[in-house]
Amino acid sequence: MDIPAQTATRIARQIATEIGANPAQVTAAADLLDGGATVPFVARYRKEVTGGLDDTQLRTLAERLSYLREMEARRASILGSIRDQGKLTDDLARAIGTAETKAALEDIYLPFKPKRRTKAMIARENGLEPLLRAIQADPSRDPAALAPAYLSEAVDSPKAALDGARDILVEELSENAEVLGPLRDFMRRDARISARVVPGKEEAGAKFSDYFAHSEGWSGIPGHRALAILRAAKEEVVTIEIAPEPETGTARAEGIVARGLGAVGQGPGAEWLRGVAGWAWRVRLSNTMYIDLLTELRARSHAEAIQVFARNLRDLLLAAPAGPRATLGLDPGIRTGCKIAVVDGTGKLLDTATIYPFQPKNDLRGAEATLLALIAKHGVDLIAIGNGTASRESERLVADVLKRLPKGVKAPTKVIVSEAGASVYSASELAAKEFPDLDVSLRGAVSIARRLQDPLAELVKVPPQSIGVGQYQHDVDQRQLAKSLEAVVEDAVNAVGVDLNTASAPLLAHVAGLGPSLAQAIVAHRDAQGAFPSRAALKKVAGLGPKAFQQCAGFLRVQGPEPLDASAVHPEAYGVARKIVAACGRDLRSLMGDAGALKAVNARDFVTDDFGLPTVRDILAELEKPGRDPRPGFVTASFAEGVEDIKDLRPGMSLEGTVTNVAAFGAFVDIGVHQDGLVHVSQLADRFVKDPHEVVKAGDVVRVRVTEVDVPRKRIGLTMRKDNAPTDRPAREPAKPAPRATQAAPKGAGAFGSALADALRKR
Repeated sequence: MDIPAQTATRIARQIATEIGANPAQVTAAADLLDGGATVPFVARYRKEVTGGLDDTQLRTLAERLSYLREMEARRASILGSIRDQGKLTDDLARAIGTAETKAALEDIYLPFKPKRRTKAMIARENGLEPLLRAIQADPSRDPAALAPAYLSEAVDSPKAALDGARDILVEELSENAEVLGPLRDFMRRDARISARVVPGKEEAGAKFSDYFAHSEGWSGIPGHRALAILRAAKEEVVTIEIAPEPETGTARAEGIVARGLGAVGQGPGAEWLRGVAGWAWRVRLSNTMYIDLLTELRARSHAEAIQVFARNLRDLLLAAPAGPRATLGLDPGIRTGCKIAVVDGTGKLLDTATIYPFQPKNDLRGAEATLLALIAKHGVDLIAIGNGTASRESERLVADVLKRLPKGVKAPTKVIVSEAGASVYSASELAAKEFPDLDVSLRGAVSIARRLQDPLAELVKVPPQSIGVGQYQHDVDQRQLAKSLEAVVEDAVNAVGVDLNTASAPLLAHVAGLGPSLAQAIVAHRDAQGAFPSRAALKKVAGLGPKAFQQCAGFLRVQGPEPLDASAVHPEAYGVARKIVAACGRDLRSLMGDAGALKAVNARDFVTDDFGLPTVRDILAELEKPGRDPRPGFVTASFAEGVEDIKDLRPGMSLEGTVTNVAAFGAFVDIGVHQDGLVHVSQLADRFVKDPHEVVKAGDVVRVRVTEVDVPRKRIGLTMRKDNAPTDRPAREPAKPAPRATQAAPKGAGAFGSALADALRKR
């Protein structure tokens, strides 16, 4: 979109303030993004151009740039519309030009906006606008005495005349930006949101009982609590009101509307005008404000929930990989049996089986024999056990099998793995193409095994919304959610890098500059021609042009004759890297990884017009640790023996577990009892914690202590505080463990997935 230079400068200045940068950085980044560059590419390989803006800053920049450009387009459209009506004045043009939000623009445009036939229009047609102006001109006169002069065939009484004048004034007040702006600001500051139970819905909506008679300030309500109320309203359990405080707030709101009349003095006319202002608030403007604030609250809560989901997803995608080790995936089941899949270090499927150690077949010996045989046959190093139904029973079975391994056979490490999204993948078109002859349930076992080896490579095959780390994920704006989660996946994939010769099409699709079609083309070329010998060989892929190569090359890794192809050094900078190597008088392969030699290099000596100091420093860092993986080292939680069910828990127990989700109010932890427990934010540390993510993230292994167990309601309260640490939690508020889902959720989503209305009580 073409916008005037002055406007572009203003936008750049505004965004710079918001992201903590300067306008020149914003302008440079905007030019790159407008030219088709991706955020990961710009963040990694154009630091000198943008002044080192990171991916978070760049994504915010891109989002705000789009919003502000749209607003400028709307500003121009409004100016044109009012100008065409012949109603544009200098003051009006100035007000439109200085409006800072879309809402403010629309407030100004409201009186000029084409609209359907209104009561005010009819009143004007009936000649009643002069009556209103007469009252405004001399408020000392009695409107009832003025009204008879305006009777006509269409206006049969003084009351009808005054009602028509009132309709005109109410419309004018309702379209007055100088009324709407201050009124909206007042409501944002002082309004309260209240929820009341619908009579007769007490039992059916019991999970929302905290909101049967609830009221709190609109501006301070946390997003998760707002979403709980909104869901309760959607299910018709409660009604919602957003209004000023009744004792004084209503009078203040009416006063703001009345100020839109200007100085009206004293007299019957003045009283009538002020009465109409109150009427305008009660009949129209209070409802307008309700809709505006409800919309804002929903948007605010959605943004918060999406941010929580995105952050948890990022942590999950960047969880520690177990690495290229032969892995047995076990998808537990009772009636239908436990599905087993063995994959090699590259994720290639080697073997499958189904065992029936539990009811109704109880073939324990057969199950143990099968497991022993598969471990021995394939040299299994890891056993990934899904965390669904019968997971602890399956873990106990595996533990017994490992005790029976012959001497000299190394016992594999058993790990409980989240099943979230495995069933979605197994039934997907992608899984069908990958394993056309494999039973759907066995595909799930493959997914469980692979996600232990490399969570990122496997989880990209599952729609992010199905991974089950979201907060009210089904309630939020699905388009915005998908956009945000896709950005997270893209950033995670490109932060780690992708092996060009082993990566699946779904993984390649998230590499900067590629996408699904080019990813498929790469895999097809690889299948037809064999492994890529170099990054440069990518240029032979049909449809992959210079721009796409520039964007993707740095994030792809190739083990071949060119050592730099296996690093994050971009092909465009190979010349700089070779100059550094030459200056050290070393062979490239021998120099890579030699921190001592590289630290002696002065980066400034290699700065050129094309490659600035940030790029040279990145090259040196990459040569020092080529192909480094930013993900942490692999660790796993050890669940306590004999603690397999919620009934086994006792307050005071110290247990190890894995963080499954982090929300604004605390963290959910899997402790191996088929029911995640909740560590409330006040119980995360021996200090005040504002944001739980400061302390834990999804995938972390933590030590917790049981504080509460509610078996009937399936709730577990946990703490990470020391035994003698004081609590800053209000005494009236008990810890609230997580319930199991009460509505459909993705398999393995755990306590968090879709039962939050029960778990997310008032803090």
